[in-house]
This record gives sequence, C-alpha cells and structure tokens, in this order.
Amino acid sequence: MAVKKLRPITPGTRHRIAPTFDEITSDVPEKSLVTSLRKTGGRNNSGKMTMRYIGGGHKRQYRIIDFKRDKHNIPATVKTIEYDPNRSARIALLHYADGEKRYIIAPEGLKVGNKIISGKGVPPELGNALPLAEIPLGTVIHNIEIKPGKGGAMARSAGSFAQLVARENRHATIKLPSGEMRMVLSDCMATVGAVSNADHMNQSIGKAGRNRWKGIRPRTRGVAMNPVDHPMGGGEGKASGGHPRSRKGLYAKGKKTRSRKKYSNNLIIARRPK
Repeated sequence: MAVKKLRPITPGTRHRIAPTFDEITSDVPEKSLVTSLRKTGGRNNSGKMTMRYIGGGHKRQYRIIDFKRDKHNIPATVKTIEYDPNRSARIALLHYADGEKRYIIAPEGLKVGNKIISGKGVPPELGNALPLAEIPLGTVIHNIEIKPGKGGAMARSAGSFAQLVARENRHATIKLPSGEMRMVLSDCMATVGAVSNADHMNQSIGKAGRNRWKGIRPRTRGVAMNPVDHPMGGGEGKASGGHPRSRKGLYAKGKKTRSRKKYSNNLIIARRPK
C-alpha cells in the first residue's frame, strides 16, 4: 500500500494525498456477502436529531465480515483483496475448501492465492487465526477477541496491531496499539499479522467536499456560537472561550469518563501513555 501526491491541477487536488489502490484486485464485491446499509442523518426512531453534523454522503453497501474466524481446520484460499467503504482496512475474500465464501480483514502482506486456516493447532503464520494460548510470545497480532467466541474487537483498523508479550495461568498479556497493556483470556482468538493499509494515516482529503461524500457535515465551533447555544459562546470580539467544554458543560480535556466499576478495570496492567 502506498500513497500518491496529486498534481495541483485544481484547488481540491493541490493538497490531496491519495491512496494508490495497488493491492486491490477486484472492484466488484461478492454478491452473497453484501447487504444494504441505511443512513440515519443523525436522527433517532422518532425523527429527532440526536447527533449533529451527520447527513448526506455516498450510498454504501455493507460487506459482511467474519470477525469470529470460527470455521476451524478448513483451509481457505485468498481470491481477492478488495476496498471496503465502511472501514479503513482492506478486506480479503476467502474461498473455503467446502465451497463457502467469507470476507476477513486483510493482514499486511496477504496475497491472492495464499492459503490460510483457523482453529487450534494451526501454525502461527500470516492470516491464520488461533487461540492466544498457542501463539508464540512476541508475535504481532490483530482482530483480537475480548470474550471467547464473541468475535474480534481490538486492533481492527488500518495499520494497527497488538503484540503478545506474556502468558500466565488462564490469561495472556497483550500490548495494544494505544500502548495500553492488558490481560485477555488465553482462549480468545487472534489473527497473526498487522492490519493492511498502514498508509491510511498519511492521506489528505484535499477538500471539504470529500468529507460531504463521507456523510460528514460542516462543524460549528463552540466559540463561534452565542451563549444560549454553547458554554464557550459569546463575548466581545474573538473571545478564547475559557476552559474547553462540551455543549452540555462537561470538560472536554482531562475529565475522566471511564466507569470506576467497569468489568475490565482489573485486567488492565498499564494504562496508555498520556
């Protein structure tokens, strides 16, 4: 995966840094693994706007991704590497030996024609999914389950990966992309390798219209509002706004929002660096 700097032919391409899509091998998704995706425009079931700055955007179809990797000990062949409009990573279409087709998040370096497999006792090679109890220490992993059988929930976005650093009793210790160190049950599944499309972070959209294509509307700054609309609004001239806070008055920087009774608090060994 690489990015390209576009020639400044228009104002929208002057600062645009776009993906090259070199690794994409098909632009038509597998029909049996595609479903419709409805837009909300930020409205709830009664039509009231509950999230601002959402609306419009290009129509999308959702690709059904296999996060569980529960088709154990059946080999699969990678048929295509595809673009997915619903996530930053690339996805791979697998054809299993029994005829079933599934999408997975494509690891970095996975090629068309590669053979992958999941389950207990499989080799810890790129794209294979196996329990944390059987993965060698120091291995780079992604799509990690928090609860066994529930499906991968951690390290799923473009370029992200975690590292297995230790094992003790029923738990394995992993270092997450944020730098946090936490314990996970050794029965949880994880996929070997880092997530594809690591250059996603280097992209520059180039113009505001591209955000509208994503369904993101222009955002109004709190300091530009009136006092009736926002705690940081009002004042003579360009007032700084005081302490950064949300529309409801909660501090936006530094206030702890994590529940003291959260189930995973005792599983976290070291919090992410501040």
